Amino acid sequence: MRPLTANNSQLSLTFLGTGTSQGVPMIRCACAVCRSTDPRDNRTRASIYLQTPECAFVVDTGTDFRTQCLRENIWQVDAVIMTHAHTDHVMGFDDLRRFAAPRGGRMPVYASAETMGDLERVYAFAFQAANPSPGYLKPEPHIIDGPFSLGETAITPLPVPHGGSETYGYLFSRHGRRLLVYLSDCSAVPDEIARQIAGVQLLVIDALRHKPHPTHLSIAQALEVARRVQPARTLFTHICHELAQAAEAELPPQTGIAYDGLKIAFPA
Repeated sequence: MRPLTANNSQLSLTFLGTGTSQGVPMIRCACAVCRSTDPRDNRTRASIYLQTPECAFVVDTGTDFRTQCLRENIWQVDAVIMTHAHTDHVMGFDDLRRFAAPRGGRMPVYASAETMGDLERVYAFAFQAANPSPGYLKPEPHIIDGPFSLGETAITPLPVPHGGSETYGYLFSRHGRRLLVYLSDCSAVPDEIARQIAGVQLLVIDALRHKPHPTHLSIAQALEVARRVQPARTLFTHICHELAQAAEAELPPQTGIAYDGLKIAFPA
């Protein structure tokens, strides 16, 4: 991994993808956003990449994971953290093997017990080491049952509803400073979670579109969560084709819409 000394960062965030399950533009759609010439309106499936001076890790490996890694010239992934096992968040999992190969195929995987069970079923060939080829992906499961750490980054799971199911968001802290909250798929944020993350530097939160949706937050709902959390800055993700990047101009101060390739550094 390239050290993050040039800008004295303790944590660097790259948005690999900021789109919903079908991506933007959508297949067989000729709406204004799907035909937009603004490159920020081209959205792959939601995922983020985090770099610290100690290690680099990814949250979710969606359908577009390979393309995202090539686009961002990513050379190192030391671990993967999963939010949930929906297809748009796990279907690039096998592409982790290129990052695991230098370690004989070993890749630490962090997920809830339910999500890990789904991964072990879908990718049974990897978890059961059915392919003996050297360097093939050999996941090392870590069931999340509370806060854990990667290097000097403390990671706190944040269980939130996603329609009728539960997903994990995450709070990333370093040296006691709450830097980043990532809530990519949720339909609500309980008060106890909002209190736990209050005052975080950056809140990245699901905001699918203006119209309400049964399993995702709308723009108005995401803004209400931000009002309760009071972060220094809020960015929306998991955007569908009903919301253009240009809508950012209508949002309150210190609130924006993330886009694929956006990079944010948290100074030391």
